[in-house]
Amino acid sequence: MKYTQLGRTGLKVSRLVLGTMNFGPQTDEADSHAIMDAALDGGLNFFDTANVYGWGENKGRTESIIGSWFAKGGDRRDKVVLATKVYGNMAASQDAWPNHDKLSALNIRRAVDASLKRLQTDYIDVYQFHHVDRATPFEEIWQAIDVLVQQGKILYVGSSNFPGYKIAQANEIAARRHGTIGLVSEQCLYNLAERRAEMEVIPAAQEYGLGVIPWSPLHGGLLGGVIKKEVEGGRRASGRSADALADTAVRAQIQAYEDLLDKHGIEPGEAALAWLLTRPGVTGPIVGPRTAQQLESALRALELELSEELLTSLDEIFPGPGPSPEAFAW
Repeated sequence: MKYTQLGRTGLKVSRLVLGTMNFGPQTDEADSHAIMDAALDGGLNFFDTANVYGWGENKGRTESIIGSWFAKGGDRRDKVVLATKVYGNMAASQDAWPNHDKLSALNIRRAVDASLKRLQTDYIDVYQFHHVDRATPFEEIWQAIDVLVQQGKILYVGSSNFPGYKIAQANEIAARRHGTIGLVSEQCLYNLAERRAEMEVIPAAQEYGLGVIPWSPLHGGLLGGVIKKEVEGGRRASGRSADALADTAVRAQIQAYEDLLDKHGIEPGEAALAWLLTRPGVTGPIVGPRTAQQLESALRALELELSEELLTSLDEIFPGPGPSPEAFAW
């Protein structure tokens, strides 16, 4: 396993992040535990979750599955850098009582304690704001975070789905008014087919020393060999992939991508992960395996070296926006 620092911190994390969103909804508890054991055996030490995972009436289920795995002992908790998130409404009904969501000091306090209980741990390594809360000032947010750090309940703070200007605003307020480290990571949508983060989010993260943690590295399966699977196994695309492939231009683009990688003898999903690992500022992409076999495939991407020729060809198929601000200024 390869490791790197998380942004400007001293925290060492694996270059792949184990995403757990499927634990509960798609993967039962026993198989989820087996996947986490396999991840740890492979040296993967960075696990990501969120309080709302499990979804619907089962919100919190994913954290509970992780907690029961920690409870098995064997230094599981000590070996894992644990990241979870706060923002979403945790009530079973959409008619939740006020202050049961977002980033008020009250909800942050409530949400941390609830996550700690489900996770069966006494601290969270990286506590992440799942979305921007436009109604709550960062002065209030950082005051709440300062208390939790002092209590030893959280160690670092990250963001998710933040625009570049909010990353800047959050860290300027943290530094100037509180003298604290501020955000240390940003979790954003970023992959070969979706490169808008290169315009503002990633430059802001690099400027402020945040590690970038891309989510949906296969763009909902679109970059995982979806056309090849249709042809060879009769497995038709579904959901976001099916909607995207209905566009003839997108289908032609994905076909060109798969043909290129077939020529090089590389699996599409592994290439998509390996490409992210070459990108400036990226700590590691989040992989969300439903099975142990999918985890094995993701781990192989760490050993994959993409040639300059191949990287150039990928840029031709999926051109990025270009450097910022030139990409939008002229």
